Amino acid sequence: MKTKDYRNGLRDGIPVALGYFAVSFAFGMEAATNGLSIIQAVLISLTNVTSAGQFSALGIIAAGGTYIEIALTQLVINLRYCLMSFSLAQKLDRSAANWHRYLMAYSVTDEIFALDASLNTPLTPKYHYGITSVAVPGWVLGTFVGAISGTLLPSFVISALGVAIYGMFLAIIIPPARQNRAILFVVLSAMGLSFLFSVLPLLKKVSSGFVIIIVTVVIAAIAAWLEPINDENNKGES
Repeated sequence: MKTKDYRNGLRDGIPVALGYFAVSFAFGMEAATNGLSIIQAVLISLTNVTSAGQFSALGIIAAGGTYIEIALTQLVINLRYCLMSFSLAQKLDRSAANWHRYLMAYSVTDEIFALDASLNTPLTPKYHYGITSVAVPGWVLGTFVGAISGTLLPSFVISALGVAIYGMFLAIIIPPARQNRAILFVVLSAMGLSFLFSVLPLLKKVSSGFVIIIVTVVIAAIAAWLEPINDENNKGES
């Protein structure tokens, strides 16, 4: 049964790996154009496996930010993975050894969490490892290919491909923003506050890393206050 769980994980992880390759390709190319070596870009992807965290950290690195900026930014942006891990720990097969919890936490991402959480049966480590076996290599390989492309392709091609990064983010935020007014508020408010940090004399002095932290915390807090999630709906969904 556990061998079958691993095969099922491999099968379900293939679409995730393909998507990861496309996104991490953009990260690898961006990393190369910002002065990181291919090895550095690959190591970042291998040890982080998070698109938002890596792109934000890359911006801070390119701007010459400090370690504390990177650490706080990653804490704020990636805090959701801690909550996801808590949720999966409750769904994990009771017969699984405790060390699996720590090993599985490495590859808890939005997509992998969604696959794990959608199971109608208890989650087995083998299923999670099956997904990870293709998803993480897809993420790392995409970074590697993107970094090579960033060092070999002509500058005008790199500039053209760089637009794909912004298109990727627009494709992520526009559909849910059209369906949920709370998400639309968060997107527009974050854009507006970020714009103020870029034009107002006093706010322009704040480094890019702390801008991300401030905007994320402030807008998320306001959205949670104005549009709280109904507890009864949460119970029904769970």
